[in-house]
Amino acid sequence: MGRKERIMTELRAWKEKVIVSKAIHFSLRDFMQSILVVALASMICSILLRYTGIENNSALIYVFAVMIISRITTGYLWGILASIISAFSLNYYFMYPYASFNFTISGYQVALFSMVAVSILTGTMTTRIKQQAEEAIRREKRAKELYEMNQRLEAEHAAARMEAEMEKIRSNLLRSVSHDLRTPLTTIIGATSVILENGKDMSEEECLRLLLDIQQDATWLISMVENLLSVTRINDDAAELKLQMEIVDEVVGDAVQKVRKRFPEDRITVTLPDEILMIWIDPILIKQAVINLLENAIRHSGDKEFISLNVYRQEEFVIFEISDRGRGLLASRKDEAKGDTGRGLGIGLSICQSIVRAHHGFLESEENPLGGAIFRFGLPLAEEEIDGDRDL
Repeated sequence: MGRKERIMTELRAWKEKVIVSKAIHFSLRDFMQSILVVALASMICSILLRYTGIENNSALIYVFAVMIISRITTGYLWGILASIISAFSLNYYFMYPYASFNFTISGYQVALFSMVAVSILTGTMTTRIKQQAEEAIRREKRAKELYEMNQRLEAEHAAARMEAEMEKIRSNLLRSVSHDLRTPLTTIIGATSVILENGKDMSEEECLRLLLDIQQDATWLISMVENLLSVTRINDDAAELKLQMEIVDEVVGDAVQKVRKRFPEDRITVTLPDEILMIWIDPILIKQAVINLLENAIRHSGDKEFISLNVYRQEEFVIFEISDRGRGLLASRKDEAKGDTGRGLGIGLSICQSIVRAHHGFLESEENPLGGAIFRFGLPLAEEEIDGDRDL
């Protein structure tokens, strides 16, 4: 016999032992309950006999008592014993001649045997139904436990998958940051070295050009630091978004003003909705997302005249749409495939994606039909705004 067959045999033997133990289960509580129910049935039969003067269907009362005992006790033992005791009690107390056993009168044997058989049968069926109900409850409990365990495993798997994805993002972010920081720092060091070594021999115009390059790269480094601080806040498990109710116009105004200070020569057209829209956001992060997308359009599209920020409502979202008429997404992807990603394009968009997702929004991009690219992200409206429209 193989190991599997031996285990199955042992399980079957154990199951049979469990069934037998349940059938002959003995406890003082079951004993007392059985005695009490049989005594109560005998008392009811005595009352009926006292008022009717004849045997008054006492057998049915005892059968009902056996059903109750089978229901409230464990196993088959008490129902069977109650059936036998009820038969003898019926014959002794409630069948002629009263207060004595008599099995010789015609019909008594059949009546008593029928009563015992019916009592045992109904008691057994009642016990089996109760056990089936208990088994169903156990199965339901087990199924619930398995479901909860499966949910926990799925949650752990999702957490592990998310952690792996976050680790991948951190690795990509580190590579991107290393490249993005190295380029402007190299330019700054080169420009300052030229000024320090050859400043006396250089014209004022050449010095001014190098200083402007240093200023632009230093400005870019400030932007990079702000982005890094933003992504640190988002990825910090201990930190939470500092949500507060904000007016969309004010958030957009602050972000655009900051970009215009950095790029005073570039034209940015802003279109805002006529209605006042409120959103629950972390204003610093959302402003950073708007700034990133505007700077992305300014630095990488090649467009200086038709950069626009259009804000509007779409169902239960506020949409921020930044568009340009520059090189477009396809050209940017081709440059990226060649290794020419520019400064901060990848990290800026990655941080925007993280910020928007943290606010339960969405970010998407597409080619502009007029040429160039469109980046669009949506944030949920505040509940007060949505409920207010429904009331209307």
